[in-house]
Amino acid sequence: MPTTNLYDYAYELEKALRTSQEYLHLKAMYDNVNNDPAAKKLFDEFRQIQMTLQEKQMTGQEIGQQEVQKAQNIAAVVQQNEKIVKLMDAEQHMSMAINELNKIIMKPLDELYGSMR
Repeated sequence: MPTTNLYDYAYELEKALRTSQEYLHLKAMYDNVNNDPAAKKLFDEFRQIQMTLQEKQMTGQEIGQQEVQKAQNIAAVVQQNEKIVKLMDAEQHMSMAINELNKIIMKPLDELYGSMR
């Protein structure tokens, strides 16, 4: 029985992702934000706050009310920027596609270990 080189398939999948409609749309929306200095600054600030809060949550640190309020305030401003909203929507679609691919990739293990339940 010939062996399968999983890495070759992974690189093929990478190439397919780079040419997928989801990725191309995400890249276009990302470029739209990055080519607008005000939108880029706002988006970078929003992502930085998200990462900081996520890091604190993962390490069990307390998140202060002031940080929560700041995050809510910038989220409200971000929702008013059409370019950022479109980028976030494209990110969500790309994430959904990757989650579906992950389910397909993990199916053999799910079947193998699922049978032990």
